[in-house]
Amino acid sequence: MMAEFSNSLKIFHVEILLHINSLLKRDDVIARVARWLSIQGIIGKESIITKFDDDSLSEHINSIRIYENDHKNMNGEFPEVCYYVYSFNSTAPEIEESEDEQQISTQWVLPTQEFNNLWDSLIYDTDVKGELLNYVGTALDFSDKSVDPTIVSWNRIVLLHGPPGTGKTSLCKALAQKICIRFSSKFSYGQLIEVNTHSLFSKWFSESGKLVTKMFQSILSLVEDPNVLVIVLLDEVETLARSRSSALSGNEPSDALRVVNALLTHLDMIKRYPNVLILTTSNITDAIDVALIDRADIKQYIGLPSIEAIYQIYSTCIKELQQCGIICTRELLLPLHRLRISTENEQQEPLLHEGRSLKLRAISEQSLGLSGRTLRKMPFIACALFIKTKLVSLDVFLDALSKAVEKHWQDVKSLNAHK
Repeated sequence: MMAEFSNSLKIFHVEILLHINSLLKRDDVIARVARWLSIQGIIGKESIITKFDDDSLSEHINSIRIYENDHKNMNGEFPEVCYYVYSFNSTAPEIEESEDEQQISTQWVLPTQEFNNLWDSLIYDTDVKGELLNYVGTALDFSDKSVDPTIVSWNRIVLLHGPPGTGKTSLCKALAQKICIRFSSKFSYGQLIEVNTHSLFSKWFSESGKLVTKMFQSILSLVEDPNVLVIVLLDEVETLARSRSSALSGNEPSDALRVVNALLTHLDMIKRYPNVLILTTSNITDAIDVALIDRADIKQYIGLPSIEAIYQIYSTCIKELQQCGIICTRELLLPLHRLRISTENEQQEPLLHEGRSLKLRAISEQSLGLSGRTLRKMPFIACALFIKTKLVSLDVFLDALSKAVEKHWQDVKSLNAHK
């Protein structure tokens, strides 16, 4: 009888970061970590481990991160635990410039230390991170199994759109890093190319289309190596892919059309390669040519965070300031869902940590409408403007945080009044 597979399966992903000088083989690393996790009883819950009581681990391993999800295993199998072994590449990012010294692109070799905590720092109301990981896994799996793209079509193009400051660009970089970790057994390394779309418009007539072509030619030279996973990030893609109908009304309509046509042509050419992924972002989707939108497999809206997400973002900021010794008290804040349960019993006086959690929830409600980028600035503004000591208690910090948010809204009101 054939085995039955459910659409989702609870899987624990164990990401093992090696010291850069470790020479331990992958299979040996996995065997040691699996044995140690079994003894410690850690597997089965999400965690980040940076300290080990076993010298055979601490000598080789920098950290272990354990994630739980209900998505497909990236390796195409269905065990309960998947292991990924990787180390950071020490190569500094390269900046490519044009003849007139404009920055055309920035290139990173992945995984890199620069993006180490980026994935975990991004908080959304839906499981957009898990869905994007699953999308990449499916795209690579279809290529491995030689699915005919003329019958079942996929382009390996993702469009993230939404208001500024919601983490679209950061999510693209974090996703690039994460897939290079999860597919480290398939690819030797990853290459992230962030294109400065504004630099591809030349002051010289008809040159812009040639710049786009030149950029994709350099990308193709990387993609031709099947052992390298190439991720291209086109930030603010509407700069390049302006709607051709609106481009006709511009100062140089024929040049704008050449740019859009060149971009679409090269996207169609590059999709033949199974080791390339195109990530695009936009703040103004109405300005994007419909042909590019149609080519995107995923068109994901990234909106402003809800109260629940804001509470979680502030909680991670507070935890970081506690670990760095800026907030000197280590009181725990309740997760918002537990806070709601604890406050349902009106006859019971709230505990001290519940009171602080309630205070943070009120600040989260006060912050509704702020972007993720702005939210993560608020703790710094609180410390800079409303706290006069180097060490501060959590109570004092929360008061300062509320004042920082209030000041932000006053500043926004003042700016709007003087427009």
